[in-house]
Amino acid sequence: MDTAASDPRYRAFQARDARFDGRFFIGVRSTGVYCRPVCVVRTPKAVNCLYFPSAAAAEAGGFRPCLRCRPELAPGWAPQEAGLRYADAAAALIGQGLLDRAGMAALAARLGIGERHLRRVFSERFGVSPIAWAQTQRLLLAKQWLSETALPMTEVAALAGFGSLRRFNALMRARYGMQPSELRERAQRQRATPEASPPLRLAYRPPLDWDWQLRWLAQRALPAMEQVDLPARRYRRTLSVPHAGTLRQGWIEVGPGDANALTLRCAPDLLPAWAEVRTRVRRLLDLDASPQDILAALGPLAQERPGLRLPGAVDGLEAGVRALLEQQVSTAAAATLLGRLVERWGASQPTPWPGLDRRFPDATTLAQVPLDALAALGLPRLRAQAVHALATAVAQGALDLETATDLPDGLARLQALPGVGPWTAGWIAMRAWHWPDVFLATDGALAQRLPGLSPAGREALAERWRPWRSYAVLHLWARQTPWPPDRNLPT
Repeated sequence: MDTAASDPRYRAFQARDARFDGRFFIGVRSTGVYCRPVCVVRTPKAVNCLYFPSAAAAEAGGFRPCLRCRPELAPGWAPQEAGLRYADAAAALIGQGLLDRAGMAALAARLGIGERHLRRVFSERFGVSPIAWAQTQRLLLAKQWLSETALPMTEVAALAGFGSLRRFNALMRARYGMQPSELRERAQRQRATPEASPPLRLAYRPPLDWDWQLRWLAQRALPAMEQVDLPARRYRRTLSVPHAGTLRQGWIEVGPGDANALTLRCAPDLLPAWAEVRTRVRRLLDLDASPQDILAALGPLAQERPGLRLPGAVDGLEAGVRALLEQQVSTAAAATLLGRLVERWGASQPTPWPGLDRRFPDATTLAQVPLDALAALGLPRLRAQAVHALATAVAQGALDLETATDLPDGLARLQALPGVGPWTAGWIAMRAWHWPDVFLATDGALAQRLPGLSPAGREALAERWRPWRSYAVLHLWARQTPWPPDRNLPT
């Protein structure tokens, strides 16, 4: 029996199985390139294939990225093991520039672990050190800019985080065996209609129900800050992102793309922070989800809508305030209150679209708003106090709503704030931290979908859906009838 040919990874490669895109990469000994499992080139012999957990590991092994399948477009994936979540959180912080600005010690301290432990879990997750991973991400980001835009070389080098064009050229030549200009020429020959500044691709693993996501976003869109164009199937919003110790402000627009991809455009002022913008949009739309794992765990519950994704957030504070104001009111009522808050304290933001002209207020701004002014928006006094306490905790650095590696500790910190109970803390964890295994046992809608059960009974029933209970909540919300259809519920 040919063990190399029987390797499940090789069979996935043969089948061009999009479910495994981004889960691993294949280095081909005979060509010296590495590919995604969905690559359309002729499948090499199994004995010539090596498998790597990340693009950085493949490049550390001496392989160049394939120009056909373009590894820089592969979706990520979110592991469930605690140690690997530390690695993913570190990768997100590296994308924000923390490693470049402050070094390894500061990165480890931000995560609350030692440097040695960070290096170990990072290597286990990605197959390389944090420094090597960061360098590969810069190169792959530059490769995407070269392939999909006509930006000048100096601008591409700067946007990707290289200090000099000379260093950029030398590293591209050493790693990829070609000058940046040659890579761009090849990409332009493959594009039928080159554009000066086309949208960039955001790949995902199918299935993805983009129309359901748009409807979900439209129901919660905040006036002046978000727009959903359902006929054009596009979502737009304003946002601020941290980059190199500062905040960059602007707008984004996400729309449908080609096979298994969406497209993303952003304001010119956000281009220097493109890597962070892309990360936040992928988190908002849950583009790094692994549907095959989720569907296997949820079984019949997910059969009606296999393409549902867990809504995330581009800003943790925004997700937290949304959760506070969505307590015990309708979606429309919460959007009205949030819209008033944005109109009153959100900063102005020019965009190409009329009516889209405000950003969500930052933590420092909200923390300084008097309680009476918050209550004047129509908030109950206790709810106004909760918003103020949340914003103050974030502004003072006592609460991190962007990154969490320890869910029980994070939930405890949230529930220590006035007005934050288990439901609100869980909803914040699902959206702000994008935690996949939260079950809102006290939720009123879940009580309707799972009738006859107490909160403890619903919690017990949900054990079968670990570690994807957040997705179970979403599928139960999306149903119009109780679950299960035969009503043979356990007591």
